[in-house]
Amino acid sequence: MSDLLAVAEVPALADAPENAEAPRRPGRRRRARPRISAGVVVAGAVLLLAVGFALFPQLFTSQSPIDGVPRDTLQPPSAAHWFGTDQLGRDVYTRVVHGSALTLQASVIAVALGLVVGSVLGTAAGFVGGHTDAVLMRVVDVLLAVPGLLLSLTVVVALGFGTVNVAIAVGIGSIASFARLMRAEVLRIRRSDYVEASIAMGRRWPGVVAEHVLPNASGPVLVLATLEFGMAILAVSALSFLGFGAEPPAPEWGALVAEGRNFLATSWWLTTLPGLVVVAVVLATNRIGRALERDAGAAR
Repeated sequence: MSDLLAVAEVPALADAPENAEAPRRPGRRRRARPRISAGVVVAGAVLLLAVGFALFPQLFTSQSPIDGVPRDTLQPPSAAHWFGTDQLGRDVYTRVVHGSALTLQASVIAVALGLVVGSVLGTAAGFVGGHTDAVLMRVVDVLLAVPGLLLSLTVVVALGFGTVNVAIAVGIGSIASFARLMRAEVLRIRRSDYVEASIAMGRRWPGVVAEHVLPNASGPVLVLATLEFGMAILAVSALSFLGFGAEPPAPEWGALVAEGRNFLATSWWLTTLPGLVVVAVVLATNRIGRALERDAGAAR
């Protein structure tokens, strides 16, 4: 009976189509590409526009950000002046465009300072451990105990006014966040088999850190740098609003908001439109940072 069943199954196998797909082996799935949402596209366009303002302001406006026209004082937004004019007849849109260079430059310096110093502290604490870890983390705890803006304000008062000093102050306030994250990533990677094997083979720790630890820990830290960039823009603008940034008449986003506060009742555009630019750039940066964070989490 079993022989008859075996013979009966032969034609069915012979009639199978030649181009039938073979069953897929487990583990051969293609990794799905991350979808880019419309929000990320809009956020990227806003951020690219802000960078264009900072690098090539002449492409977006031909007017002077310093010189004003007395007969055009406090003009509302129009086709001639998109953001209106201030109390000295200066075009507010032009000042926003030229002010982006100072604000974004200070934000980049602040994030770079926090990234470099925080990564060094976190790497040393996580990889060396022991008393080094205890001492460095207590320093980081002290930095975390003080609100970031208050710490930046204290540092900029000690250093003096100016865009670079504001950037240094904001960067010092962000060191603790980078140090904590880098330490956590280094501790995770430090226990990996390939790191332990490299150390057991006699490889010196600087080579292990450069070859294995830093490349694998850089992803989450760079995502944090993107998020911190938006916070740095807010902090730089806040300190500039308080008068610690560049000296007038140099345009900065925070200083532009501060200049119009005395005319808020009659000339709303002096503070509202530059403030909306700051909000748009910060939200765009955070949106891109959250997307990178989601993709990095999915990849892990």
